[in-house]
Amino acid sequence: MGFLVHKPKLIGQLMNWLLPRRTWPPEVQCARDLIAAVDAGGVPLHPGKVNQIARGLGLEVSSKAPVEDTIERVRQAVKRAQEIA
Repeated sequence: MGFLVHKPKLIGQLMNWLLPRRTWPPEVQCARDLIAAVDAGGVPLHPGKVNQIARGLGLEVSSKAPVEDTIERVRQAVKRAQEIA
């Protein structure tokens, strides 16, 4: 019975082992890390860093734009990048 509880984890581990890992360009990986941190409850302390990540993705960002709006635009850009890949 205990084996059935861990079956999804086992399948995920097997898939990670069998399938090559997707490597993202550094700009996209930084954006993915930012989104993961925000989703985990983190709060970006440096709006300039968020703007830098957004600009690395090719987004035009005003220094006066709210961080929340910039994060949402970064989220959309990451989603588009993942759809293309």
